[in-house]
Order: sequence, then C-alpha cells, then structure tokens
Amino acid sequence: MESSIKTITNYFPDLTETQIEQFIQLEPLYKDWNAQINVISRKDIEELYVKHILHSLAIAKVIVFKPKTRILDVGTGGGFPGVPLAIFFPEVQFVLVDSIGKKIKVVNEVVSRLGLENVKAYHKRAEELDGQFDFVVSRAVARIKKFIPFVKGKLHPESFNDLKNGVFFLKGGDLAEEIEESNKQVHLYPISDYFTEEFFETKMVLYTRVKK
Repeated sequence: MESSIKTITNYFPDLTETQIEQFIQLEPLYKDWNAQINVISRKDIEELYVKHILHSLAIAKVIVFKPKTRILDVGTGGGFPGVPLAIFFPEVQFVLVDSIGKKIKVVNEVVSRLGLENVKAYHKRAEELDGQFDFVVSRAVARIKKFIPFVKGKLHPESFNDLKNGVFFLKGGDLAEEIEESNKQVHLYPISDYFTEEFFETKMVLYTRVKK
C-alpha cells in the first residue's frame, strides 16, 4: 500500500497527514465495497491509485479551487473524480450525483468513513438537482454535446476562481470529432504534462464554458 500512496505523494508533496491518511484509507474501503457492489472494474481496482485517484487529481494540476467554491460531480459512479478532489480541497464544497443508487450508497459509506464533511452525494440525475455551482466535473459520462444540456442553468453566473465557471471533463483518446461536434471552445490539458505513467499518454483534462 505504501508504494501506492507514494504515487500520490510524489506528485503532491504538500499533502497534510490527514489527507495522506484519507488517501491511504481509500484502497481498503473500495476493495471491501467492490467485493459487494461492483463500482470499479475488477482489473482496475488493483491500480486504484493511478487509474482512479491520480486520474481524478489531474484536475487539481489545471486549477486550484479557492475556498468556498461549489462543485458538482455528474455521473460520479463510485465517487470519481469527486472524492479524491474533496480530500485534496477540504475547503471546497462538493455535490456528487449518479443515477444508479447502489453506487451512491458506496460513495456515502466512503465519505462517512473518511469523515469528509465537504461532500454530499445524491441518487439523482443532474437535471433533477436544485442549486447552482461554480464548476461541474465529470469523467467520461457522455459526449460533450450530449452532456452540456444536463447542466444548463447549473453554473453560477459570477466567477471568483482563476478560470471562469465552467465544466471540466476527464477524457481520453482522439477527441477532435467530439470537440468539433460540440460547437464549443474547449481547452485541452494533456495529463501526460503532469504525470509520467503510461496510462495518461492519451488522457486529457478538458475545460469549457456553458452559456445559460
């Protein structure tokens, strides 16, 4: 396990002891829950720190969210990228939603065990959720063109972070066609610029604005 957590601490050397302990706890928690409810593929659970935790934290290399930022994680699945980001940004508020109830059950149990007071998780679709947020995050839930209508009206019009309020996607592969069909200005941040693992060679953080 130590070598696994080193994957995180190598790239983020300024984590507090509390944050490191929370990241360490993620592995046994997810392995235990995954044996009961399959929220992560069997082969990926052994590479949790690279393929799920570090992948989620790529967003933290693109932007440092300011305290009191509100973030919505759409289609969070087992809690990615929301849970790792919530550990990393303890003064930021996260709302995680997924349409599959058993996945949200796992998220709520993990959040409870870690003592994360900055996370709420709901068995809902994004369209059913009230309130506005500064950013939306999502990991390969849908193509950009299909996804954007899910979060129309969900972004607060006033921004106070270094980037204007918008959406961050974690995606991989050839994205040219998807970006073109979205008819939006999309900024690409290659994750390989931040992390050297082979897994990230074709992975990107995408950022775009959403007009009302």
